[in-house]
Amino acid sequence: MDAVRLATTLRELHHAEHPLILPNVWDASSARAAEQAGFPALATTSMGVALSLGYADHEAAPPEEMFAAVARISRAVSVPVTADIEAGYGLPAEEVVDRLLSAGAVGCNLEDSDHNATGLVGRTAQADRLAAVRAASEASGVPIVINARVDSFLPQLVVEDRLADALERGRAYVAAGADAVFPLFAAAESDVLALVEGLDAPVNIAYVPPGSKLPATPGLARLAELGVRRVSFGGGLHAAAEASLRGVLATIRDGRDPY
Repeated sequence: MDAVRLATTLRELHHAEHPLILPNVWDASSARAAEQAGFPALATTSMGVALSLGYADHEAAPPEEMFAAVARISRAVSVPVTADIEAGYGLPAEEVVDRLLSAGAVGCNLEDSDHNATGLVGRTAQADRLAAVRAASEASGVPIVINARVDSFLPQLVVEDRLADALERGRAYVAAGADAVFPLFAAAESDVLALVEGLDAPVNIAYVPPGSKLPATPGLARLAELGVRRVSFGGGLHAAAEASLRGVLATIRDGRDPY
């Protein structure tokens, strides 16, 4: 089964000699460009996909449209695709797995932000959710790679001890069947190292460049030295593409040759 092969490949890439660098794509064209650049696997960006469909991020887009976008991306490439499906759109675990596989994805991000409130889903409730997705994955026969996003470091949330909370959540999620842990916006070297050393699973860090409104992460080479096994870019590539487009459009508007 091709899905099994792709899922197995994606899983193995988390344990390769070098960290898995995952460009976050938002449509078939950006996916093809990333594959042609030589990346062995791709991730989608919920922000980029939602914006390209005319919606805001954070589950404002209908799940049907989000999964349809993932399907277009998966059809366009031959490498494994892992999908950012936010908190799962309130779908039951069996439907999450069925929709992922129907869209051609063999991995997913599932986050513990509560989009119906202003906070995080309870640790135990999220662990149960992940365990249900793992069970549904096993029942399907495809070893979907579950990347459990931990949102303890989100700046807008009030968390007493962000690192301790991320470690507790990450450990619970791994015990529930997650394959990797994604502490979004963990940036300080000391925090990254503590997460790498404190979690018995590959750690995914979202690269944030210097000059961003968010705390910058170490560079790619330093993240590798710290033991990070997976690096992604969230909506960063989509934002960079939009910024470039705005520049070209401004050039045309001003009556100058754009290229």
